[in-house]
Amino acid sequence: MIIIGILLNIAGLGVVCWALFTLAVYALPFFVGMTAGMYTYRTGIGPIGAIAVGFVAGAFGLLAGRYLFSVTRSPAIRLVIALLFAAPAAWAGYEVTFNLAHIGISSEWWREVFALVGAVGIGFTAWARVAITTTPVLSEGVGAGSAPSPLGPRLGSVTPDG
Repeated sequence: MIIIGILLNIAGLGVVCWALFTLAVYALPFFVGMTAGMYTYRTGIGPIGAIAVGFVAGAFGLLAGRYLFSVTRSPAIRLVIALLFAAPAAWAGYEVTFNLAHIGISSEWWREVFALVGAVGIGFTAWARVAITTTPVLSEGVGAGSAPSPLGPRLGSVTPDG
């Protein structure tokens, strides 16, 4: 019975870590949606309207961030956009890792070390996911086909010259 409990605890911790890494990109849109929803609730719109405004604001924040990241060619602006997504994810990763470290680690210093490692790992994961999930928008004069090989035509391929 103890072995089953240990295995289920490991599986549960694995699910929590998987969810944290998967949802890290959505920390910024979640914060945007929560802020917009709480602000509209305080203006007297009601709970249903505030939830709707929060969902719309969060979705707009996610789509606008991804679109701006894929359209922008400047590395500095792309860095700022990626940091906007990675910073809240790193903060969420720090908090979750720190609170999970309270379960089995008694030393305050080691909790902080694990929390910082978790924050860095989750922040970099969010950074990479933002960069991977955006597809670059083609600008005028850029073809959608594959680029020619820099090595020239392959051996045995037929060329117009013969």
